[in-house]
Amino acid sequence: MIIVTGGAGFIGANFVLDWLAQSDEALVNLDILSYAGNRETLASLDGDARHIFVQGDIGDKELVARLLAEHRPRAVVNFAAESHVDRSIHGPEAFIQTNIVGTFNLLEAVRSYWGGLEGEDKANFRFLHVSTDEVYGSLGKEDPAFTENNRYEPNSPYSASKAASDHLVRAYHHTYGLPVLTTNCSNNYGPYHFPEKLIPLVIHNALAGKELPIYGDGQQIRDWLYVKDHCSAIRRVLEAGVLGETYNVGGWNEKANLDVVYTLCAILDELNPRADAQSYKTQITFVKDRPGHDKRYAIDASKLERELGWKPAETFETGIRKTVQWYLANAAWVENVTSGNYRNWVAKQYA
Repeated sequence: MIIVTGGAGFIGANFVLDWLAQSDEALVNLDILSYAGNRETLASLDGDARHIFVQGDIGDKELVARLLAEHRPRAVVNFAAESHVDRSIHGPEAFIQTNIVGTFNLLEAVRSYWGGLEGEDKANFRFLHVSTDEVYGSLGKEDPAFTENNRYEPNSPYSASKAASDHLVRAYHHTYGLPVLTTNCSNNYGPYHFPEKLIPLVIHNALAGKELPIYGDGQQIRDWLYVKDHCSAIRRVLEAGVLGETYNVGGWNEKANLDVVYTLCAILDELNPRADAQSYKTQITFVKDRPGHDKRYAIDASKLERELGWKPAETFETGIRKTVQWYLANAAWVENVTSGNYRNWVAKQYA
């Protein structure tokens, strides 16, 4: 048995689905079901006794302690986080509460549980904390990619809150001996992604005949990681990672945002052409850049390959095509998740 927090969000839900597709080991899925948590993503697991869903907050120490005592997990994998930079700029308090205070409370509950274990149960227990490359700040065009030894230089309320959570996890290992592992990933994309991030937003808006908003000149560079590759990396780190170590997880796919949008438009032109035969590129519009927008992220994932034998299975070309195909085949999921407050948020953000 393991416990997964934030397992109804984008990356967490993909991890849960992949875990149960490859293993009979049950899991408890703890998710507060904020705007980005979606039970519909997990609909295929309805009635599956291996999946125990609990709606709740990682900051609720009593709830977490009860789940730990009842289910006696061998590991906790922590995905739970507020994760959207734009939302953190407009409302940073939720990011402080979830990413810092919530992680602290989760660590306290786990530390108490782990302290009561004995023998092999104690020796084999793991706490895996999922974080982001954004804690490292921004790179210049010619700078080498981020390694695990880069200093932390977060530039947004989101990345600062994640940096703080990483420091707490590290401190609980060095101070209390808690058996922790940390992963810092690059930009994920793939199925079940909430359409506020670049790739799902562009797909959704293109199909709806809306503008495709591009911040600034669109030359911000990101390293793109297919979400199922990320999930396989986490499973590998959980299986064989060295306690207290950090592992960067990247896709080896540096792309400028504008080039990503051009690629999406080209695939959509091929798979779902517009009725007027025009390219979806005609819907591109440039909007004011967001404050403090980091220019470039790049992950050096060679440590993970060298020490644990992991590397991504997908190239950007194969992963992005699979992603577009998934959104075209799952219009009902997209329609349900984009109703209500999401539309208000997009109108505000890209006005």
